[in-house]
Amino acid sequence: MRRAIPLIAAIALGCPREGPEPDAQAEIRALLGLPDHLEVPAVPDYNPLSAEKIELGQRLFYDRRLSGNGTQACADCHFPDLAFSDALDAPTGSTGEALFRNSQGLANVGWNASLTWASDVLLDLEDQIHVPIRSDNPIELGVNDGNEAEVLARFDADPEYAQRFAEAFPESDSGVTMNKVVFALASFVRSLVSSGSPYDQWLAGDRGALTDQQKLGKSLFEGERFECFHCHSGVNATVSYRDWRTTEDTYQMPFFNNGLYNVGGDGSYPALDQGLYNTTLDPDHRGLFRPQGLRNVAVTAPYMHDGSLATLRDVLEHYARGGTLTESGPNAGDGRLSPLKSGLIRGFEATDEEIDAVIAFLESMTDPTFGTLPAHTDPFAE
Repeated sequence: MRRAIPLIAAIALGCPREGPEPDAQAEIRALLGLPDHLEVPAVPDYNPLSAEKIELGQRLFYDRRLSGNGTQACADCHFPDLAFSDALDAPTGSTGEALFRNSQGLANVGWNASLTWASDVLLDLEDQIHVPIRSDNPIELGVNDGNEAEVLARFDADPEYAQRFAEAFPESDSGVTMNKVVFALASFVRSLVSSGSPYDQWLAGDRGALTDQQKLGKSLFEGERFECFHCHSGVNATVSYRDWRTTEDTYQMPFFNNGLYNVGGDGSYPALDQGLYNTTLDPDHRGLFRPQGLRNVAVTAPYMHDGSLATLRDVLEHYARGGTLTESGPNAGDGRLSPLKSGLIRGFEATDEEIDAVIAFLESMTDPTFGTLPAHTDPFAE
């Protein structure tokens, strides 16, 4: 059985050698509203946070003029009331092309060690955000070399945007550029901090914040029988994590094959998306995906990279079985028997009461204020 593949990233690719000075840390804490139990995230030196960039990024996130044909915004696949997911198996791009990966929630994404479901090269939000803007396979926002100047001109010609870009990037007089758009969006997404859940209250020391059922679920989640914690540990319930303290020798990007598929009996996933293999072309990387953070997970259904599991109960039953059985069709196969599945996915016996308890614990990670704050929501809404 294969376990997670930890990939070490070079500092030059985005992992800071040293963290910000204490004054800078305090400024980041204030900008992001971080409680004491959350560490300062890793913010690249080339794009320091500022209130002006965050506010500009918020407007761009909700503005459909950022797409090539002016019909779609980032927010059309990331709804704030769903923790910035979209309740679909997979969304549709601005030109009507169907995408093939589930829209991830964005809670605390600024602490992720890598971005997207399965990439070992997209390490900073500034790198990842170019993908939905410019991707042509499949097309998302549909900006390309042929229409980029037109898209940027829409914002350059808007006096309010021109002023906001000047305030966000005071040392530049080049007007609106794609890098400035990306840097502002990255700053806004980095500001999407979820820290108001019962789970947060527990982390902050309030031992009455969880119900008895949730405490039982927490003990099962963190126990060796269920083994959830091997992939979903830490403050954001994912081992794909970094903050300002992360250094080259501690930087890891874990990916796991969890037995969701076993097409043809050789461990393959559906040809449309085989995870990390699509980037590396290493046959052993078929079906490897990053473990997602679980904050607000109760409101981000459906689950898995392709949205193939509808409920949290379906997810737990998948792991209890040790893999999903697809009985027929082109993707038929028994994930429990996959030769590429992580050795951590062994299956376990569980009662309905125990599964209910784990679900209740996962629900304790729901922050009722996340996505409702004016700093998170559509600034154009009346």
